[in-house]
Amino acid sequence: MPRSLLALAVPVTAALALALVAPAVRATPSSDELVRQAQAHEAAHEDDVAVRRYMEALELDPATEDAWLGLGALRLRLGEPAEAERVYDAALARVPLLHRAVEGRARARWAQGRHAQAEADLEAYATAEGDAAALRQLASWYGSDGRTPAQLATWRRLLAMAVQSGDAAAEREARRMVRALVILTDSADPVASPAQPDAVRRGLAQMARRGG
Repeated sequence: MPRSLLALAVPVTAALALALVAPAVRATPSSDELVRQAQAHEAAHEDDVAVRRYMEALELDPATEDAWLGLGALRLRLGEPAEAERVYDAALARVPLLHRAVEGRARARWAQGRHAQAEADLEAYATAEGDAAALRQLASWYGSDGRTPAQLATWRRLLAMAVQSGDAAAEREARRMVRALVILTDSADPVASPAQPDAVRRGLAQMARRGG
């Protein structure tokens, strides 16, 4: 082979070698891609495969938030709340500021009948995120447990949020709930029924009876 052709053949051969290797490198999925695959398998009701993909994503990158949240939610949906709680605990150990894992753990604990812990978790999450939907869920849980004063306090928070955001519909709903719960709590509500009816307390009581 002429020397000029030989010189040309070397880089061509090297380029072909790189071309053969490159697809293998690109074929290795990222943790985000594995999460997308897991979500697709969930949508296809292939839950076992979805679990594996979430686990593979976490093996690649233990800080992949969507993998932790997806795996926890899947375990909860499969009727495995204790396993879901373990997933969320592990997520918080790896990513302490992953507040949505606290919300997920609240739901897992509620499903196991550990209502006080669930309510504490959801309270912490709602406070950290300012999440009105979480507060609504919390108010519902308090109602289920017969904790009417706590339910009232939560709806008062929702009322304040609605007023601040200018959400008229949410404000009307919150005022209705506050009025109804004030009637239910009666003497159990220290604002509506103060032990010592001084002028300030009487004013607060009147505001409470009008809906906060």
